[in-house]
Amino acid sequence: MASFYDLLGIAKSATTSDVRKAYAKLARERHPDRFPDPVEKDRAQEFFKELTAAFNTLSNDRSRREYDVESARPKLAVPEAIARQAFETGVQRLKARDFHEAVQQFRVAVRHAPAEAQCHAALGSALAHNPRWVREAIESMERAIQLAPDRPAYHVELARMLHGQGLRLRARKVAETALRLAPEDPDVARIAAEVGAGPEEPPPPAGGLRGLIRRKP
Repeated sequence: MASFYDLLGIAKSATTSDVRKAYAKLARERHPDRFPDPVEKDRAQEFFKELTAAFNTLSNDRSRREYDVESARPKLAVPEAIARQAFETGVQRLKARDFHEAVQQFRVAVRHAPAEAQCHAALGSALAHNPRWVREAIESMERAIQLAPDRPAYHVELARMLHGQGLRLRARKVAETALRLAPEDPDVARIAAEVGAGPEEPPPPAGGLRGLIRRKP
């Protein structure tokens, strides 16, 4: 993909005035209304979108600086590398309580590493900080558990989400699973106590009540 500078046909040292002049010239020459042919018009519309994005970015000092910094970074072609960088950035933003940006970064991580449970779990944790996103947060944590069912921390987090939504029965079942996985874990014990979960009762003897009566001496 051509850089915004190449798209406008200007050097990186161009002034804001140069950016405006280049945009105005190309906008006149390549405006979609100048092309009666449908195919050419579609191409012109796509070019005009990119041209407008380039102008909006390079005509603003702040967005231009950010674009230059981002463009100078080495490009990651491997999906795993993209996911790892997005995940690490998301963790940093989550610690800084920038939940919106954390969610965006974790979405990138999930998109490029859909089989990584920790990416789904992190996305769920970030989403849970916004009441409007709790349903999606639950779905993300459930997906993390599907990928890594033996991690108690994921069950604890899901139980908290479900309990917070008033889904007590589901929360209790999830907490009971966490208890089976890590009965000595303090986080597991806390959520189990909170939702009223406990060790599963043994099944009744075969035959139920009649079986008990028959086995009396």
